[in-house]
Amino acid sequence: MFRPKVPTNPTPTGLVVPLVVEPAAAVRHGPPPAPAAQPSPRPAGRLTPGTALALVGGGTAVVLVVGAVLVSMLLAVAISGVSVAVCAVVLRSLLASERTHR
Repeated sequence: MFRPKVPTNPTPTGLVVPLVVEPAAAVRHGPPPAPAAQPSPRPAGRLTPGTALALVGGGTAVVLVVGAVLVSMLLAVAISGVSVAVCAVVLRSLLASERTHR
């Protein structure tokens, strides 16, 4: 019951192709390969003033959004810290007043 059972596959599901290994010492003599096509000398895309302005505007928007998120997270942590400190002061005051009134 607690022994693992290894599944067996009685029939293969695909063809087994043996690997063909070329000897490393085999040297082929033949014509040199043809040179690759040279890319065109003109640039692929040009940066027009409109696209530059769009890129600057998009970058500015990303920086502002990320900055707003980070500032809001910092404010949330600061507000949480202040509230915990106020709770600690109130509890300390309550415990101190309980000791003196006995």
